[in-house]
Amino acid sequence: MKVLLGLSGGVDSAIAAYLLKKQGYEVTGAFMRNWDAMLNNDYLGNPTVNDSQCPQEKDYQDAKQVAEQLGIPLLRVDFVKEYWDEVFSYFLAEYKKGRTPNPDVLCNKYIKFDSFLKYAKEHGFDCIAMGHYAKKGTYDGHEYLFKPLDLAKDQTYFLCQINEDQIKSCLFPMENITKVEARQIAKELGLDEVASKHGSTGVCFIGERNFRQFLHNYFPATKGKIIDISNGKVLGEHMGVLYYTLGQRKGLGIGGVSGEEDNAWFICKKDVPNNILYVTNGNEDEHLLSDSCLVSDVNWIGDKPENEIKVGVKFRYRQPDQPCYLSFKDNEVVLRYEKPYKAVTPGQFAVFYLDGRMLGGGIIDKTYYLGSRNDI
Repeated sequence: MKVLLGLSGGVDSAIAAYLLKKQGYEVTGAFMRNWDAMLNNDYLGNPTVNDSQCPQEKDYQDAKQVAEQLGIPLLRVDFVKEYWDEVFSYFLAEYKKGRTPNPDVLCNKYIKFDSFLKYAKEHGFDCIAMGHYAKKGTYDGHEYLFKPLDLAKDQTYFLCQINEDQIKSCLFPMENITKVEARQIAKELGLDEVASKHGSTGVCFIGERNFRQFLHNYFPATKGKIIDISNGKVLGEHMGVLYYTLGQRKGLGIGGVSGEEDNAWFICKKDVPNNILYVTNGNEDEHLLSDSCLVSDVNWIGDKPENEIKVGVKFRYRQPDQPCYLSFKDNEVVLRYEKPYKAVTPGQFAVFYLDGRMLGGGIIDKTYYLGSRNDI
């Protein structure tokens, strides 16, 4: 089988290429270019804007070294327009609403498992492969993703929006390997540069940014009031309501005891039309809590349950699965939590699991607490 592998210049995709070749696949690497800083006005908050070599070019050189070492061809593919249209435009629109989007999920949905997959099919490849830590398998006649061997690196959360056809068309060679083993294999292969390379962080395909300054490239900074939600007292001034997230406690500039969450101030509400941040004092204040939520844009694999089922839910990456009761209301999902949870954030993704199998996921649309959920 001819496989087109997303080769990023990191250790995971490098070892994925090695494992596939070892298993007998005809492997070609493809380095994706999805962001153009100059074209996309990415200046403020960009720590590498004046560097002689941009991080993306350095990653390409690392990918090229891996391809040469492993003896596989390497292509360069460009999805800058697709990334802006499908991922970044949505990212900006959600921030404008005061929500907190997750571009990594959409990057997988629209770029790696859509544009990249179409490119592979159009150029004679049988399937694609990625360096994600995930496992695929069949359950009850449907193709699912399962949690991998290395649960500390489980990336199924970011793959919650890909469908069965996309799963069928992709190989996940890192399913039974740990990150530690991947680095060790890279060293044994003489890939010292990628073996010690830190994993990618920041916004998907954009990289590390001073996030507030980065958003200034696209939104004006409009100062507003920070108000104590319990008594209406003005505590300070913020730089613009769009630059903050629910549950945030750092960078508010309104005091609190450093390092002590029970005495710190947390953002609990954002009034976007009036540019007001509401805060509450204390880690477990009820204004931070919700006990149910409505999830929209749901990607669901297999048959929808007719009745309520108990599942594990991740409301953010690396969070342990939270026990919840799931039911469908038309095409949306209603989640009732087993106990109230803190800072479940609209715009983020809720991802559903059952016995290590990822059922799907969607965007948290609204949250509710106690008697406030009469409309779901």
